[in-house]
Amino acid sequence: MNQLTEGALLQMMRGEKLTDPVVQVLGCKKIQSASSSKERYRMILSDGDHSISFAMLTAQGGIDVNSIIKIKRFLLSEIPSAVKGNQKVLVILDCETVVSGSEVGIRIGNPVNLSEDKASNYNTKVESPSSTTTEDSSDVGQPARKQMRVDAPNILNQSLSDSRIISQISALSPYHNKWVIKARVANKSEMRTWSNSRGEGKLFSFDLMDESGEIRCTAFRDVADKYFNYLQVDKVYYFSKCQVKPANKQFNTIKNEYEMTLNSDSVIEECLNDDGVVPQVKYNFVPIDSVASMDVGALVDVIGICKEASDIQTFTSRSTNRELKKRDVFLVDQSKTAITLTLWGSQADSFDGTNNPVVLIKGAKVGEFGGGKNLSTVMSSQIKMNPDIQECHRIKGWFEREGRDSEVKNLSERTGGGNFQTPWMSFKEVHEKGLGQSEKGDYFQTMATILLVRSENAIYKACPTAECNKKVIDLENGMYRCEKCNREYPNFKYRLLVSMNIGDWSDNQWVSLFSSEAEKILGKTSQEVGLAMENDTEAATAIFREANFKQFVFKCRAKLETYNDEKRFKTVVVKVDPVNFEEHNSYLLTEIEKLMS
Repeated sequence: MNQLTEGALLQMMRGEKLTDPVVQVLGCKKIQSASSSKERYRMILSDGDHSISFAMLTAQGGIDVNSIIKIKRFLLSEIPSAVKGNQKVLVILDCETVVSGSEVGIRIGNPVNLSEDKASNYNTKVESPSSTTTEDSSDVGQPARKQMRVDAPNILNQSLSDSRIISQISALSPYHNKWVIKARVANKSEMRTWSNSRGEGKLFSFDLMDESGEIRCTAFRDVADKYFNYLQVDKVYYFSKCQVKPANKQFNTIKNEYEMTLNSDSVIEECLNDDGVVPQVKYNFVPIDSVASMDVGALVDVIGICKEASDIQTFTSRSTNRELKKRDVFLVDQSKTAITLTLWGSQADSFDGTNNPVVLIKGAKVGEFGGGKNLSTVMSSQIKMNPDIQECHRIKGWFEREGRDSEVKNLSERTGGGNFQTPWMSFKEVHEKGLGQSEKGDYFQTMATILLVRSENAIYKACPTAECNKKVIDLENGMYRCEKCNREYPNFKYRLLVSMNIGDWSDNQWVSLFSSEAEKILGKTSQEVGLAMENDTEAATAIFREANFKQFVFKCRAKLETYNDEKRFKTVVVKVDPVNFEEHNSYLLTEIEKLMS
């Protein structure tokens, strides 16, 4: 008996804070759910005095009966019951086994079912804006409290600001809808438009968080217009009457098996007195110099000083005729490393780089161009200027003391940007020196002749937006779907991805070229090649055949990649230039001098 925390279950079901209570597991059964990939277990718990059967374990696998466990993190949730009204459930988020069930072997004490013994004492938790969520145990069970419990559902229906029963994000599911959550807006996307065979409209999405987890919510059409300006990042709101459904993991990276959708009946009210119960947005900042070793496509949190920013660039997409805007921001931090951050759309339009502001980016996408790494914003990226956090003040102080005049290494500098930066090397030397072993690949250049160009699969239909080159799916109804953008379009753009065999004096190598460089060799745009392949096969074949036996300087990236447990040497051409014989002869003379000496 002395191993268990006496009275722990009563305190927890009242909503009182309790540090590491120790209880016994009297029963543990897996909950079957066809829609959930996450294992959950219903448990019967005992503290020696009382027992409860409404407990759920989400933190780990099942626990043996009679085991003694220490509960490290827990929360209370509510589910509707046709018999008893709202039923409290103790959700265990983290626990550890103190003594295994096989060692204990027996039930400790003579626990009484808490729902029979103390039901009126804990089924009273109601939150109002002027009170905390924890009740004073000295007046639990008084008539006024009992009256509040009976009237709570009616008060909730009248107004969210009068009284509310709070549920947790981790307890939401499609199987009940009488809930209110109190959550912070952690991120909000821009308003976007969509169009498909069923019509068109606008939408935006935002991420919510509380102490139990996160969930994504999306609003469409008129509801999107209603709430877009109302919902602000970092503010806390009460949400109710939203649709909960299984999350589409293809477009939703939030760690929750469900997602929410706002509808015309949804109710959202700002929490005017943030009591600190809902946690602040957390950042996992990485120093800029560590971005050099990260994979392309990774999402990172970065904070840096804007040392300079380019003017906004406006251009028109050739495929969609839409006007696009971008701006490049040059960021530095205490690692004395710089990187280019590309902003798009309204983020580029509203950015002000005067007075060297501190820029915080949550969820920036790592990219690579010409051997240099860069960052760019995506739809889910969040940007803050001069945030009032410790990291901001620290980096600002560094910049004022020494950073402004320090020499920095630029990660975005193109390795293949100039011939003096890219070493000349033959294919034989590339293999002899074992290039391609590094994580980001190795760069070299060689003068080579095109021996064969593959026309098969050299062209594909891509997303028409300028910032996306993902292959689209032909829906065979006049529309094309981009899975990356999660949109359907009435058009597409052609993109080249050409494989060719090139040879220098020492060896030959199969290489891949993307649209911009392939167009230089073929002398045609991707659109012209695509139309030719669709309408005139002979003309298309001639375009590829005419490239044979032409000479260029190929700046390449060599990388050893693993596919199906098999290592393959892959070479991508990052830049194609006409042969500068004066420069190449200078290189050859230098090599001859080395041999003579």
